[in-house]
Amino acid sequence: QVQLVESGGGLVQPGGSLRLSCAASGFTLEYYAMSWFRQAPGEDRAGVSCISREDGNTYYSDFVEGRFTISRDTAKNTMYLQMDNLKPEDTGVYYCAAAEQCWHGDYWGQGTQVTVSS
Repeated sequence: QVQLVESGGGLVQPGGSLRLSCAASGFTLEYYAMSWFRQAPGEDRAGVSCISREDGNTYYSDFVEGRFTISRDTAKNTMYLQMDNLKPEDTGVYYCAAAEQCWHGDYWGQGTQVTVSS
């Protein structure tokens, strides 16, 4: 059974950090393009970052470039999103997804809430 499970969300003050995890089961994560998306209240889901399946290249949306870092641990079959210098506008539900290409999702996790507030 294919499953993605996110964890690591929470409440953090502006300027703080969080690390999200996305644990995959039922498939080998490194054979897929793995993406992070987020959905803020009242907004559409937006792509945040992606790590490609073939060469492991990483991509970021403009609004997180330089603050977030995506990575994967093939031994643990887990993807991560290190989020630094968080801003209130980073608040939302963060989802991980697996697909053939970046910024797409054939398999989705249930999401984890990130709230940036003082």
